[in-house]
Amino acid sequence: MSRNNRNTYSIDWLTVAMYFVMVIFGWMNIYGATYNFEQSSIINPSNVAGKQFIWICTSLVLATIILILDAKTYDFFAYFLYIVWLLVLLATPIIAKYGHGDIKGSLSWIRFSFISIQPAEFAKFITALCLAKWMSRYEFKITGWRSLVVPLAIICIPMFIIMVLQKEAGTALVFAAFFFVLYREGMSGYVLLSALVLIVLFILTIKFLPVTLPIGTGNFGILLSSITIFAIIGLMLWLKFRQNKEVLIYAGIIVLAYGVALLLCIWFNVNFNYVSMIAIGVSVLYLITVTIYSKQTGIWILTAFIVLSSVMCLASSKVFNSVLAEHQRKRIEVILKMKTDPTGVEYNVTQAKIAIGSGGFFGKGYKNGTQTKLNFVPEQHTDFILCTIGEDFGFVGTGSVLVLFLAFILRLIKMAERQKDMFSQIYGYCVVSIFIIHLIINIGMVLGFLPVIGIPLPFYSYGGSSLIGFTVLLFIFIKLDASRVEKL
Repeated sequence: MSRNNRNTYSIDWLTVAMYFVMVIFGWMNIYGATYNFEQSSIINPSNVAGKQFIWICTSLVLATIILILDAKTYDFFAYFLYIVWLLVLLATPIIAKYGHGDIKGSLSWIRFSFISIQPAEFAKFITALCLAKWMSRYEFKITGWRSLVVPLAIICIPMFIIMVLQKEAGTALVFAAFFFVLYREGMSGYVLLSALVLIVLFILTIKFLPVTLPIGTGNFGILLSSITIFAIIGLMLWLKFRQNKEVLIYAGIIVLAYGVALLLCIWFNVNFNYVSMIAIGVSVLYLITVTIYSKQTGIWILTAFIVLSSVMCLASSKVFNSVLAEHQRKRIEVILKMKTDPTGVEYNVTQAKIAIGSGGFFGKGYKNGTQTKLNFVPEQHTDFILCTIGEDFGFVGTGSVLVLFLAFILRLIKMAERQKDMFSQIYGYCVVSIFIIHLIINIGMVLGFLPVIGIPLPFYSYGGSSLIGFTVLLFIFIKLDASRVEKL
């Protein structure tokens, strides 16, 4: 059997079939979401569905090219593509600002004469290739913080550019999926736990930042977050490092600091923000002392954690008010019940729930959804495409979409597990993680569990950049999987 015939035979056609089903069904629902009686055929480029048809054809051409190219191409050009695309990401805000690419405050789009491209969508598979290239080196192994420096840089640099310079927090959040890959390859679970704690601390700080203290001055959010940090450090010293005596001393220091502050409030108006900062500084010095005395170097991680989390808490207000766009702040405030906005930010989610609920068990029928036809749900053909599916096809249709996605993800996991080289396996896990986080966030947005941050449903939502990005991401992996027979 020739090499080309062998690779063709080895292509995972089941995954390709699931891809086609999702893309076609997504295209049909885009047409249904935007359909009106004056609208022409589904392939007419003057309407949204027709434009999506062009993107589908483009994606299929690219998928074919990917399958034809040698699998070693993606390994060979990984670093080059990453560096080039970082330059593209850096140039995007400038081009967007002066080329009318500013969309709702986001500077992540490049407009041409008749199309708009979002380079951040392509940064996902390029970052995955670069990460897989670095981590598949023969001598690479995650043994500690030093071995994580380069992988974290590979992930965080494009993430930072997209979030801060392009003001596209939603797309940047997707890059957090790569941390699951690092965990899969040996990163300590405490890193993921620390990241989760940092998110909780950010939410606590923002949620209670406007609340004033009944005694003294300062913000209740910062005080609550600081006490949470101290409690976590104490628990870690006790449960992981078995420093029972040191925990009592540490708790005594914290209680003494705040106790003295409360006592001084009788005579002075004490600012508890400064008290928390002093307590943090004393905690750092004490942890350094414990590390030297006990010779348990792992306590250095606690020291780094308390510094990082404290800086994050103190900077939360600045990040919330300066880094996030106004519409993003409003969405977070509504989710955290800090504000109500039934005709604004809450409107999307409310109408989405009504649309899905009105579909019932079997739905109202294709193109018969009233919420869809009357345009009650904004962005119903992009981020909220699941509403159209729910209204037209009901619980059965929505459930079928989710079951298909589950089967698709399980298939990708199986493919990743059977790879014969580290590059293909790590890239496979990157692909799996990206699809999972997209699915979770999009469903969470539609159901109102998460802020509406503009995350599309893969293969279903309208958009050329996202469809091409997901297609390239997937078919590179399909090609790598097909080439595994050459490595047996």
